Amino acid sequence: MTDEKKGYSTHGKKVGVYICHCGGNISDHVDVAELADRAKALEGVTVTRTNMFMCSDPGQDLIRKDIENGEINRVVVASCAPSLHEVTFRCALKRAGMNPFLYEHANIREQVSWVHHGDAATDKASHLVAAAVAKAKELSPLEPIRVHAARHATVIGGGVAGMRAALNLARSGIRVTLLEASAFLGGRTAGLDRLSPTGESAQSVVRSLGEALLADTNIEVHGCSRVVGFEGYVGNFSLTVEEDSAEITAESRADNGTWVPFSGMQLGVPDGKRRWRLETGAVVLATGFTPYQPGEGEFGYQEIPQVVTLPEFIRQQAENQAQDPVLTWEGKPVRRMAFIHCVGSRQIPGIHKAPEGGRLNEYCSRTCCSAILQAAVDIRQRFPETRVFDFYRDIRTYGRGQETHYEQASEQGVLFFRYEAEAPPLVEKAPKGRFPLRVRVADTLTYGEELSTEVDLVVLGTGMTARPINDLVTMMKLPTGLDGFLQEVHPKLRPVEVASTGILLAGTCQAPMDVGEACSAAQAAAAKAAVLLTRGHVELDPYVARVDGGRCTGDGRCIEVCPVEGALKLEEGRAVVNPALCTGCGICVGACPSQAIDVAGWTLKQYEDMVDAIAAA
Repeated sequence: MTDEKKGYSTHGKKVGVYICHCGGNISDHVDVAELADRAKALEGVTVTRTNMFMCSDPGQDLIRKDIENGEINRVVVASCAPSLHEVTFRCALKRAGMNPFLYEHANIREQVSWVHHGDAATDKASHLVAAAVAKAKELSPLEPIRVHAARHATVIGGGVAGMRAALNLARSGIRVTLLEASAFLGGRTAGLDRLSPTGESAQSVVRSLGEALLADTNIEVHGCSRVVGFEGYVGNFSLTVEEDSAEITAESRADNGTWVPFSGMQLGVPDGKRRWRLETGAVVLATGFTPYQPGEGEFGYQEIPQVVTLPEFIRQQAENQAQDPVLTWEGKPVRRMAFIHCVGSRQIPGIHKAPEGGRLNEYCSRTCCSAILQAAVDIRQRFPETRVFDFYRDIRTYGRGQETHYEQASEQGVLFFRYEAEAPPLVEKAPKGRFPLRVRVADTLTYGEELSTEVDLVVLGTGMTARPINDLVTMMKLPTGLDGFLQEVHPKLRPVEVASTGILLAGTCQAPMDVGEACSAAQAAAAKAAVLLTRGHVELDPYVARVDGGRCTGDGRCIEVCPVEGALKLEEGRAVVNPALCTGCGICVGACPSQAIDVAGWTLKQYEDMVDAIAAA
């Protein structure tokens, strides 16, 4: 339904201003009633309303009813950052039959109430609202940019997240190509024995997903493959893929789909090397993580043979399935053993030392505590003669059902010691005696008393680190956080998307997760990709550069400064915009000597009016 058919004209500028209390986040510092009174006095404002939570359904209904009653044809929302709820309010306008781009946002939370107090906060908020109203009066109806989208998706990574995403996409009717860097499906999960907290066999999970993947005619799988070239935009990406089986030895080759313990499901790979082009509509990144590798001497690792990581210990135990009543390591009985938590996680600047050229891992890896406790319980149940000691900073069994591991460990007689970050356990060779190792710690559970215990084996609970995929990050211009993991647009509103539309995140490439969480994220990414591609076209925001051909002199400065290759080019002596590639950054606007370029929705005239409104307020 057009705006005119709704019974009001888009030419008579009638602006509605809607101010949010944000549950006190704004109204505790901004006088919302005073702000509303000032907004009423602005030229062109016909409606002013306030609400405790404007983003809520009742708040959106206020806007919808005013539109349907013909009281407004422009909307200004004064609330939190537009990155949070811009889409929310656009959709509210659209449901009311109004062009969703006749809307402007004033950020009076992050830019006002969180940094100012008292009269200063109210005054600044009124300035921002006045500027938003001035811009809103100059807004014109815009239409989304529609581009063709190939009904094909590419999944990079063949772990459980990648396989789950590929299967969900295929079941949505989308053709899928899965690219795996190794010759095996299963990723890090294939290196586990059982999953927490269900106790399910990791092998059975990987095989179930892998067999379904290889049997699906909508999915094409390539092993020993990596992306070496990337260009295009959502719906029309073009990848250059290189397959190289040089690292696969003849001894490790097996038939396609064969299970190789602790490697995963073998993929059939061609001999030699080849490059080929892959045209695709969306890309799902499921590149996984890298286990933390302790430095030489860290808790005695690599210096003392009886100090190992938890993945190394799990693999040894899984390979030794004999029902031997005695736990052994390298042929020697393990009568007493110790686990140490937070190795490579929750590192603190000034206390821990970053590796040369690396970073501190200040985050919690989340899955380590449960994995350690599950291993401790298994040992006590299988080898009741082996004593188990647990050295922890904090135990974080956060997942549903995982606290049971802690309770079981306590019931099974596991002895716990708590240490502070600045006083970690000291692992050293024991004086000659019954045990090769000694662990000393200032135990906070006994008010800092220094305790010492001798053991046969120390197992380090290592965390997750971001996998080094710098080539993909550079090619695809992917955002990364301070922790090195790929970063989503917003953890709640757009949890599996990056800023580049059509590129999605699945699993531990984004953050430490357990297998269940990784699969849930993969399903979310697959659903998002399917929504983008199912219609055969995608709609993009219209906030892109527009060239006035009558004023353009074709001097090419705009092309020189444009940060996106292919977004601008010269045709017949005039600059031409590819709207599917343009990001609307506006750099070209400032570079153009003849002022022949504007960004739709952010024109120079709109900027000028906003500045005038701020100066006059």
